[in-house]
Amino acid sequence: MSVTRLTVIGLGLIGGSVALAARRAMPGLAIRAIDTDEQALTYALEEGVVDEALPLAAAREAGWFAGGRNDLIVLGAPPAEAAGWLGRLAELGYDGIVTDVSSTKRLVVDAARAARDAGARYRFVGGHPMAGSERSGVTAASEALFDGAYYVLTPTDATDMDAYRTVHEFVTALGARVLSIDAHQHDEAVAVVSHVPHVTAAALVDLAVTRAGEMGADLLRLGAGGFKDMTRIAAGDPDLWTGICLGNSEALSRGVRDLGGVLERFAAALDEGDVAAVRAWLAGPADVRRALPARWVPATASLRELTVAVNDRPGVVGIVTTAVSRAGCNIEDIEIDHQSEDSAVLRLVLTDEGDAEALVADLRDRGFEPQVAPLEEV
Repeated sequence: MSVTRLTVIGLGLIGGSVALAARRAMPGLAIRAIDTDEQALTYALEEGVVDEALPLAAAREAGWFAGGRNDLIVLGAPPAEAAGWLGRLAELGYDGIVTDVSSTKRLVVDAARAARDAGARYRFVGGHPMAGSERSGVTAASEALFDGAYYVLTPTDATDMDAYRTVHEFVTALGARVLSIDAHQHDEAVAVVSHVPHVTAAALVDLAVTRAGEMGADLLRLGAGGFKDMTRIAAGDPDLWTGICLGNSEALSRGVRDLGGVLERFAAALDEGDVAAVRAWLAGPADVRRALPARWVPATASLRELTVAVNDRPGVVGIVTTAVSRAGCNIEDIEIDHQSEDSAVLRLVLTDEGDAEALVADLRDRGFEPQVAPLEEV
């Protein structure tokens, strides 16, 4: 592992889990934390989550931001706070690698771009683990939170290849599976698969409370099984989710309205007593949901290696990895072989998902000469 020291800024559920998972995967790694909550810092030290823990002022005085190029800072803060930290780290002269865990990416990616244009020395790689809990705070952190979870990275035209490889390697060591997606596409996607479900769960609870007022409190006692499963996430931190919702307001608003349209069509089928339409409406989603694997395990014999010769310049890794995502493929491992000062070869191990032929065609259309071969024949 090329990361020599980890600093987590923001010891919440995700930040604390990053520290714990990193300690499990990399026992010798020096792990530090910065937070405004003294109780969180004390807990993290006493429970061995981190080796050192300080508030910002003390960390600055201790020289924590004068680290080397392989130092990694993980911003475990909501998008607006993470964006503020990107400006602050530039002012502090930090020259290592920075990533974040924000659930919306455009604000953070834009802040990183502004900081870079203003002379920031660090290298930024946007990230978002698709994992969480209705619980919050470092006391809810778990070393297993990312096991088998998707972890999105959002490279841009300015992303440094070596920084991307380091963050990819680090995230994979946490137990997660990496997907590379454009920041805009990411925000549109999570609006549907994460943010709309949270709002929907909250709406169901609100509906039940309203009906309980009309029908009596016994209604909520009947809310077992499916109702509890479906509304579990409504118990999430309202302050955190207010920031998430407003940070992705346009995509979320569209998603909520689209969901309303879907439900209106179902209500119309009910009003008309259309048995066929009701059954079709229920059957389609049921088939899709049953087809989802409980846990995806790669077939090692089907792993493939993608080799792409590239110019060693910021942004090229984003072009290649985003093409991989468009083709529905997943990167199991990535290696960068620097051939000269301005050229390199990207070697990506791909899982057995996706359309490799479409990926090759996409990359050729973009001026590359990719090669794909079964891993065991490489």
